[in-house]
Amino acid sequence: MHDDIKIKEECGVFGIAENTSCDVASQVYFALYALQHRGQESCGIAVNDRGVITHYRDLGLVYEVFNPERLASLGSGKMAIGHVRYSTTGNVKRHNAQPLVVKHIKGPLALCHNGNITNAYELRRRFEMNGAIFHGTNDTEVIAYLITNARLESDSIEGAVEKAMYDLKGAYSLVVMSAQKLIAARDPIGFRPLCIGRTQSGGYVVASESCALDSIGAKFVRDVDPGEIVVIKDGEIKSIRTHCVNKKPHICVFEYVYIARPDSVIEGASVHEARLRAGEFLAKSHPVEADVVIGVPDSGLDAALGYSRASGIPYGVGFIKNRYVGRSFIQPTQVMRDNAVRIKLNVLKAVVDGKRVIMIDDSIVRGTTSARIVKLLRNAGATEVHVRVSSPPFTNPCYFGVDIDSKEKLIACRRTLDEICKDIGADSLEYLSLEDVRKIADTENCDFCDGCFTGDYPCEVPKQMSKSKFETKIQEQLEFN
Repeated sequence: MHDDIKIKEECGVFGIAENTSCDVASQVYFALYALQHRGQESCGIAVNDRGVITHYRDLGLVYEVFNPERLASLGSGKMAIGHVRYSTTGNVKRHNAQPLVVKHIKGPLALCHNGNITNAYELRRRFEMNGAIFHGTNDTEVIAYLITNARLESDSIEGAVEKAMYDLKGAYSLVVMSAQKLIAARDPIGFRPLCIGRTQSGGYVVASESCALDSIGAKFVRDVDPGEIVVIKDGEIKSIRTHCVNKKPHICVFEYVYIARPDSVIEGASVHEARLRAGEFLAKSHPVEADVVIGVPDSGLDAALGYSRASGIPYGVGFIKNRYVGRSFIQPTQVMRDNAVRIKLNVLKAVVDGKRVIMIDDSIVRGTTSARIVKLLRNAGATEVHVRVSSPPFTNPCYFGVDIDSKEKLIACRRTLDEICKDIGADSLEYLSLEDVRKIADTENCDFCDGCFTGDYPCEVPKQMSKSKFETKIQEQLEFN
């Protein structure tokens, strides 16, 4: 749980290629349910039936957008792709929902994207100066233009993707569906996860997280390597490694802290185990005498269990989360913000009343929601509230897909540790160290991007253009025209 509207996760992508025509839309539907945590603003599915692509996308959660009739209207096919979206670039409008479907002279194309293209504005301006017309404000449309333009000069769709990647900067995990092929591609840095699985009938799937494979009974095969392009056609799979310049991905460490589902395995490391380890490190580095350890749902729960095990202090279920309150419930008014925490989270008084409480959360951004949660605990009778955070302080923006846009909004850039502790009303406050956050994932398969904590990024970042300014620039341009 974070501030006002919690840190928004990522997008989730999924693709399936079966050997015979079947109800692939339902397979994607279940997979998107598993990936719902990565994006709750919009979703969509595109189905390929012998080269004809039928699709639907809209604002809302998966179950809201796809009722049985809508899902059935997509029909059967051998291939399909799907997407759940949180907007990193581009506003919350239906035309920014994915998949994007393009009718091209060399055949139809559908595209899903997870990440953030840091040179999207420059690329968009280049296309517009050559007569291109954009229908939305997201950076995925820029990727679509790159691929379709490259397709005019390429012998294959995978060749067009390979060529387009030379112009793309930033984070991207792509799923592309042409008339005959399913293609997955990952940026050369490997910021965002992407994995390959095998269905029970011998087909292939690609997904942002392994939990999506589990949801349809697919077996995990391997992760897509940084810079790799995977091409699936007629039950065969091949790899193009032109852009594979890094031996290890620099995965966003926040995938393990907060973004990914705990039952996923990323780059060989269990997300659940990583969060347990974060809690254990917190207990060893920042102990405090208390009666109970509780976690803020959802990603704070595993870390709280780890803290409890390492400290010997009993673990308790301190909050009940209302599962029926979606993100759209929270409106941008002060009254609604104040009510939102009380309605989304309710304290179990019997667990905290008269006790010294250790509250574990995954991060603090602005501090406003943390203050409200601490107040809830005190109102329920907690005599002390000690806050422990399973990540270091945010001191820098993220340019690669997480909603951390400017230093001005980050409390750790404006206030000292003691001041933050006082602001949120806690008896003590401590964060996980940089050294420890780099050790939470028990894997040798990857390095990490921790630029939001350190300011050190594994590639060049925009000098003047933030994610939010991208959309502002586009809107100014539209109004001018």
